[in-house]
Amino acid sequence: MAESSETKVQLVNKLIRAFPDFPKKGILFRDICPLLKDPAALTAVTDLFEEHVRNNYKRVDLIVGLDARGFLFGPLLAQRLGVGFVPIRKTGKLPGVTSSVAYDLEYGKAEAEVQVDAVAPGQKVLLIDDLLATGGTMYAAIQLMRKQEAEIVGCMVVIELKELNGIDKLKPHSVFSVVQY
Repeated sequence: MAESSETKVQLVNKLIRAFPDFPKKGILFRDICPLLKDPAALTAVTDLFEEHVRNNYKRVDLIVGLDARGFLFGPLLAQRLGVGFVPIRKTGKLPGVTSSVAYDLEYGKAEAEVQVDAVAPGQKVLLIDDLLATGGTMYAAIQLMRKQEAEIVGCMVVIELKELNGIDKLKPHSVFSVVQY
């Protein structure tokens, strides 16, 4: 018998560790490393993402993963859906002509980029990352996809830190999170 979605969420939640004061004092870091080394938990996350996509989106052309942990989940989901995967990287990591945006993090500033030929105008993209905190990184990805003239169908994360209200920054885009704290 197939595991229920609730059972999968419980497995994922059980394997996420909390580290106080990392990477700096006052931050409670949610660590997904134990989830990644557990094949059943990694499958559960991918199953939950796939189920959400198949139930909520008629068409997705590309999964766009955010540097770096979006690279862990995005290709697995893209493969299951039979679509391509596009990385959004930190500046200076991609060859060729790129488009970039600067953004604020929960604890600093950064810049992200995508290859200009990675996404064609009008393609339907789904953004994926491990965490939604203040929304800065996902918002930057949205801005990059707008520059590419892509249609953003939604955003997906493993963990949402609800108290930081990052979801508000992403409106009107929908956000699916596997677990919330």
